[in-house]
Amino acid sequence: MGESKSLKEIVSVLRKRLLFILIITAAAVAAGGFISFFALTPVYENSTQILVNQSKNNQKEVQFNDVQTNLQLINTYNVIIKSPVILDEVIKKMNLSMTSKELDSKITVSSEQDSQVVTIAVRDTDAKRAADMANTVASVFQHKITSIMNVDNVSILSKAEVSDSPSPVEPKRNVNIMIAFAIGLLGGVGLAFLLDYLDNTIKSEEQLESLLDIPILGTVTSISTKENPAESLKGTESKHAGSGHVDA
Repeated sequence: MGESKSLKEIVSVLRKRLLFILIITAAAVAAGGFISFFALTPVYENSTQILVNQSKNNQKEVQFNDVQTNLQLINTYNVIIKSPVILDEVIKKMNLSMTSKELDSKITVSSEQDSQVVTIAVRDTDAKRAADMANTVASVFQHKITSIMNVDNVSILSKAEVSDSPSPVEPKRNVNIMIAFAIGLLGGVGLAFLLDYLDNTIKSEEQLESLLDIPILGTVTSISTKENPAESLKGTESKHAGSGHVDA
């Protein structure tokens, strides 16, 4: 019985504060949308792929041992790609106003398991610059690796290109709006229950009976304040006196 009553109270609070909850939720969604579309700087990502294959000096037929060796080299190549010896050359070629450490933070090097393909992804606030940096990193690495490790087994598989209307990878606008909606809804519901908790006025007989834990014997209706009860009573007595007067 108590649980049923508690559920009724919850539903009652939600219905009573529904407009308030909707306003808070709408305000949160609007704020999330504004921040995502206008306040946050969009970040673009572009990538290029390189292939680690058998040495061009070796025979044309690909041997199993060559593939295994190349797969083992990929982890080493992933580190070399982001090393200062490569990044400093990229900065010099592109005339970038950043350090090798700052450029390093923009680059992600990855490869699928047992794959000889390495992906070099670059993120930047400018879509074209992200593509140019990815291509330059791949090109510099391809030329530098021959002197660094005395091998010639890297080739460019695909270059980074910029589409006519590139889409940013950050901020994730739809995700941000959904998060803002959830926060606004939960916040609105929470505030609604907080306001109801802080409201000490008694609005029903049930609340009074629950608070005092005694039965209600009756209710007193409110008396209109438009007319003074005492004056009304005097007026009634005067009417009775007047009707009982007999002329001589």
